[in-house]
Amino acid sequence: MTSPAASSRAVWALLLASGALLAITMGARMSLGLFVQPLAADTGESLVAISFALAVGQLVWGLVQPLFGAIADQRGAQGVLVLGGVLMAAGLALATVFTSGLGLVVCLGVLTSAGAGAGAFSILIGATARQLPAERRSFAAGLINAGGSAGQLLFAPLVQAAITAFGWVTAMLGVAVSVLATLPLARRIAPRTAATPAQPSSSAAAVAADGGLRAQLGQALRDRSYRLLNLGFFTCGVHVAFLVTHLPGEVALCGLPGTVAGRALALVGAFNIAGSLAAGWLGQRYRLKHILGLMYLSRAVLIALYLASPRSALGIYLLAAGLGFTFLATVPPTAGLVGKLFGTRYLGTLFGLTLVSHQVGGFFGAWLGGVTISRFGDYGWMWIADMGLALLAALFCLPVREAQLPPRPATQPA
Repeated sequence: MTSPAASSRAVWALLLASGALLAITMGARMSLGLFVQPLAADTGESLVAISFALAVGQLVWGLVQPLFGAIADQRGAQGVLVLGGVLMAAGLALATVFTSGLGLVVCLGVLTSAGAGAGAFSILIGATARQLPAERRSFAAGLINAGGSAGQLLFAPLVQAAITAFGWVTAMLGVAVSVLATLPLARRIAPRTAATPAQPSSSAAAVAADGGLRAQLGQALRDRSYRLLNLGFFTCGVHVAFLVTHLPGEVALCGLPGTVAGRALALVGAFNIAGSLAAGWLGQRYRLKHILGLMYLSRAVLIALYLASPRSALGIYLLAAGLGFTFLATVPPTAGLVGKLFGTRYLGTLFGLTLVSHQVGGFFGAWLGGVTISRFGDYGWMWIADMGLALLAALFCLPVREAQLPPRPATQPA
């Protein structure tokens, strides 16, 4: 019989391995915005063309997640995670050779992003949720999500330093090599066995689970709360993609050096570690939809304050820190709400579909940012649109159906 201490160690090993893998895939993916200006200067490709390649990547990253999530739900996550690491490393390496607009779309937009999607939230949270009791899942999602932010904190300044010292080609090859570290981590997260069905969290989920994946998909798509979560996550995708793709451009418009952009992106990652852990902790105590709505509302307030302030390095850092706190901290409450509505048996698939909505928004955030700067010479209209979308997302959270949290036990199981 396994002792409680051994069980606790196994849980922590699982969560830390998942967080480390997400740190690599998210850190590498979120650093791609730092390559936009060097790519444009070196290849002669327009900012619109490069933004479009990264916008395609936002879309692909989301589209592959329900597909990979369904495979992981049915056959286990290890093969999906290994395939993701190989695809991502190959895409980054090939992007240093095929630098035309089409080449960047294929390498960064398709290969790299598909690989990152195979090692993203839906697969990792789905794989771990089935191995944990219900009361630990919110904290687990927050901890894994914090790993992704830690990756951004680590990668952003290192990648910027490598670009400055050695050029963008060497820097991108270095990122490609680092992604290969995900391969051994995949073995620690999921054995090469089929996924084990989890106990659904509600009677509605039990009905759908009896009919398999197709029945649960049909139920989810008819559920108003699920649709509202998808709409809110669409706006989140616009914010996230616009920020990581075009914050370096905003820094350049302010007449500030590129190091400010690297530090700002690192701040986003640093503060999102705190935000993700806070979201996971609060999710065990308060209603998830209220946490999510307040996050979206805070973004609108922060953008309004930024637009009303003088442009400076301090202003950029404050904006990055403020938005960073909720940057990807929306993932734990959103995944938690999906799990509450439908159980964890097909969480990888259902949350993967929610991430498709997020990344459709991400496509528009990355692409329209490039269109806006090309047409108007600054990002003013994009910031205003971002603020309006954040307010809408906060409103979408209000009607979401969520059961009250059960009474907390005196002690938590390991």
